[in-house]
Amino acid sequence: MEQEIRKTIVVNQLGYRTTDSKIAVISGESRSFRLINKTTGEAVWEGLTGTAREDASSGLTVCRADFSDWKLAGVYSLETDGGQSSDLFVIGEDVYEAAHQALLKAFYFFRCGIDLEETYAGEWKHGKCHLTPAIVYGEDERRVDAWGGWHDAGDYGKYVGPGAKAVADLLLAYEYYPDAFTKAVPLPETDGVMPDALHECRYELEWMQRMQDTESGGVFHKLTTLRFPAPDTMPEEDNDELYVSPVSATATGCYAAIMAMAARVYEPFDQAFASGCLSASERAWEWLVRHPEYPCFRNPPEIVTGEYGDKQDADERYWAAAELYRTTGEERYHTAFRQLAELAFDKCELGWADMGGYGTISYLLSERETNSDLAEQLRTGLLSRAEQLAAVCRQDGFGISLRPEQYIWGSNMLVLNQAMLLLLADRVAQTTAYENLALDHIHYLFGRNAVGMSYVTGFGSRPVRHPHHRPSEGDGVDEPVPGLVSGGPNLGLQDEYAREHLKGRAPAAAFADVMESYSTNEVTIYWNSPAVFVLSHFV
Repeated sequence: MEQEIRKTIVVNQLGYRTTDSKIAVISGESRSFRLINKTTGEAVWEGLTGTAREDASSGLTVCRADFSDWKLAGVYSLETDGGQSSDLFVIGEDVYEAAHQALLKAFYFFRCGIDLEETYAGEWKHGKCHLTPAIVYGEDERRVDAWGGWHDAGDYGKYVGPGAKAVADLLLAYEYYPDAFTKAVPLPETDGVMPDALHECRYELEWMQRMQDTESGGVFHKLTTLRFPAPDTMPEEDNDELYVSPVSATATGCYAAIMAMAARVYEPFDQAFASGCLSASERAWEWLVRHPEYPCFRNPPEIVTGEYGDKQDADERYWAAAELYRTTGEERYHTAFRQLAELAFDKCELGWADMGGYGTISYLLSERETNSDLAEQLRTGLLSRAEQLAAVCRQDGFGISLRPEQYIWGSNMLVLNQAMLLLLADRVAQTTAYENLALDHIHYLFGRNAVGMSYVTGFGSRPVRHPHHRPSEGDGVDEPVPGLVSGGPNLGLQDEYAREHLKGRAPAAAFADVMESYSTNEVTIYWNSPAVFVLSHFV
């Protein structure tokens, strides 16, 4: 159903760690509030909210209730003298661990090509799917056996660029927060040696390797049917002919980058796999060198599945050069990186269409010598972007870095990408200046937002329950697959349901928890992946 703005008290429905700041957002004018212990029913804390102000994104007047000084573990709620109340929430040390595990486990549920067995999938089990070799579009006699990998979203397409973004987020999370991944998910591959996050990423990486053209070294852009199946189609029932779309420079650049990154990360665990990743990366790089200018990808005429087109490929090449230089130390990649850095593209973004931020982070956090004017320029640019985001956070009624016009399709990806960037900026600057602001984005994700919902299936007292996700629609199970991040509010009204039911809503409230509203309530691997990264910092 469509979500009304909740004119009440909104909190992180998972709760707050004992020593973190603890802030709720209350709709309406400033007033007194009380913290209620669920067990005793007693008010254990009383205070006054901050000054009320207009929030441009939600259209609400809001004020904040700060109870950060209360550190006693327990289950609580908030009340005001005006009769408002919050959902229950926990104060404790382990409030995010289960959600972190579920966000990671979601990638297993996205797997294509194998049985999801009850042992690992529980009631969301289903059969193997999409095992037929795919036709190379335009070459009817040629087929590619590209089984495996992750379904991209609520449909069953598989795309190299978005997949590379998702794997990069998970590998970065493992690199920077290894202690967050010591517990088994578990997965079929769990062995107590290699962390499950790396087992899961390997499943996608091996699919990508099947997408590299054996003849040219370039990488096919995507693998899909000609059109999406019906909304309640289970994966194993989607039996239409599969097609791989032509090689693209964006896919090849992303592939070269993520394979070089994987070579570095997997080397301590499996030298043969790491070596194969590096060879695949270098072969893709050679394709890029032979094709310095290449047409932007567009869907072939008969294919109407997600296009993932791009205006340019300089950012993907830049990322590839950075990762290859970091992994190999070869000067030819350093030279290419410096040359690509002179081109005009965003060097801080972490989205599937703008990969420049991954190249910048790889370069700045490399063990290679990067004390140069270019490194300083990139460092200054990244920290400047972080401060711009921080300035928006300080003005936003709910404490996040989105401006009203940024509530677009997949706004929660922006929420999480920008939280990720704030944490990475702290790492580059060796500070903790943005840690609390990044945590505010987690509070938003799990309920401290204009509609008072947790945007993660299965978590919180008011979670998303009807995502645009075909397995969750078609499996006959009441609850959706847990741990999926919904796309979130979208002022664009880009599906029929949204146009009919959400017109006139404020940007931060243009959301509907219905399967039909794919432009607000779809799920994807690359919305989950930055959520894993950000939560990894806090577990």
